[in-house]
Amino acid sequence: MGLTKEEIMEMLQKTNALRKGHFKLTSGLHSEGYVQCALLLKEPHLAEKVGQALGEKFLEEKPDIVVGPAIGGIIIAYEVARSLGVPGIFAERENGKMTLRRGFSVEKGQKALVVEDVITTGGSSQEVVELLRSMGVEVIGVGSIIDRSGGQNKLTVPYKSLLALDIKTFPPEECSLCAEGKPIDKPGSRT
Repeated sequence: MGLTKEEIMEMLQKTNALRKGHFKLTSGLHSEGYVQCALLLKEPHLAEKVGQALGEKFLEEKPDIVVGPAIGGIIIAYEVARSLGVPGIFAERENGKMTLRRGFSVEKGQKALVVEDVITTGGSSQEVVELLRSMGVEVIGVGSIIDRSGGQNKLTVPYKSLLALDIKTFPPEECSLCAEGKPIDKPGSRT
């Protein structure tokens, strides 16, 4: 099925998922733009399309399970898992550390794909990679709808995305928007 970059951009724009302003990202970095994929993924027909397109990128690797970091990875991990015909679960933070809860489990030797909505630093996805490896799982890669990393992510496994966006990020102490006194929005799942 595949989606073109233009089709994905159109989806982001139609759902108002691509935002401009002054944002504090989950990583702690500041940015003048933000991709709120939840606004895209709230539309079931669009979530299905991006899930299928991302799943197609990992067909050859034949994952046994798809794992998403909560919160951003829950819906897209489910849709990718559905497209691949495998189970989809999510990891979440407990006492500041990624873990599997809610009766979710993996089996030693399984091949897992980690899926996230947006990768900026890759920190949450890499935590899930490390969690799965510690459980004897072979992590075949990480996938995301949007790559904001500019090739500078923390991932130690192969990575594929549907769309790369060049949205500048800044350490808080170097943020010109802070210097201008512009109010900051914290739209991520962690504060």
